[in-house]
Amino acid sequence: MNKSELIEAIAASADIPKAAASRALDAMVDTVADSLKKGDSVSLVGFGTFTVKERAARTGRNPQTGDPIEISAAKVPSFKAGKALKDSVN
Repeated sequence: MNKSELIEAIAASADIPKAAASRALDAMVDTVADSLKKGDSVSLVGFGTFTVKERAARTGRNPQTGDPIEISAAKVPSFKAGKALKDSVN
């Protein structure tokens, strides 16, 4: 499912226009991104939790030459599915 299909599904499920569904989805994504940028986590009970994790610096290999390269430390977004979401998939 891509973004436009998700917007159509939200609009049909909530019985709202596609434009309103699009604005709601964009607002939700922006709000989650802003919260993660600040270092906060976002928990949606039954769905899951969005967090930021620290990835340590490490040594990798250039696949073309085989030479070792240094990969710097980074902050990466992470999602952990909630119980209700896991149960609905299985």
